Order: sequence, then C-alpha cells, then structure tokens
Amino acid sequence: MLSKITQFIEQHLQPEENAPALSSEQKQLAVAALLIEVGTADRLLDETELQTLRTILQRKFNLEPEKLNELSALAKAEQDDATSLHQFTSQINDACTQDEKYDLIKSMWEVAYADNELDKYEEALIRQVAELIHVSHSMFIHARNTVRDAQS
Repeated sequence: MLSKITQFIEQHLQPEENAPALSSEQKQLAVAALLIEVGTADRLLDETELQTLRTILQRKFNLEPEKLNELSALAKAEQDDATSLHQFTSQINDACTQDEKYDLIKSMWEVAYADNELDKYEEALIRQVAELIHVSHSMFIHARNTVRDAQS
C-alpha cells in the first residue's frame, strides 16, 4: 500500500525534472501585471503612473519601445482577466530570487508614489503581494521608505 502511495506522489504530485522553467516573457508579464495592478488599485491609472510603470519595465528588462508597448498591453489584458494575484505571485516565487522580489516590491512602491498620493488600496495591495512572495516585513518597510524618501 505504501509503495502505491509513493508511486502516485512521484507520478502526479512532484514536478518533472525536465519541466520547462518559466520563460523570461512569462516573468516579464507577471512583473508587469503586478505593477499595473498597483497602478489601478485606486481605480485610476493616470498618465504619471503609466509612465513610471513603463520606465520601470524598460529599466528592468531593457525592452525596445515596440516590445514595451506589447508587454504593457498584454499585462493589462492579463490583469483584467485575472481572478486573483496568485497566478502572478506564484510565477514570481518560481522564477525570482529574493533580491528580485525585493526589487519588485520597491518598483510597486514607485508606481504607487508616482502621482504623489499613496492610496490605502495601493498600500494594501503591495503589502499583500509582499506577503505572497515572501518578502519580509522589514524589507517591505525598507522598500517603501527608500522610494518615499527619494520622492521628497
């Protein structure tokens, strides 16, 4: 009986050794979708937030303008269709290092502070994402303070 359970787990529940890793495009899409999510948390993605988002994506991924437009549009569509943050945060957990996760949280703060107004929904969303991608509370606060102080 125990050997049948072990066999079932090995066949159905463990990831395959040769399973494809998350592609760079999927990682970019997950990051972009989370940045758009924070930009729209207050129900208004204004031009300043959108430009900040595009600047961050350009800085992170060094994309050509055409590819940047495509990624932004695709991320917006994905974000509109998403029913939860899980599909994006699970990809981030699978594909990113702790430093990349911290950088994502910092980037989310940049989008939130882009319009010089921090909405409670933006902060709550960033806090939730930080928890889901296992960024410590102290690093969450450090990222916020770094971005906030740079805005002053």
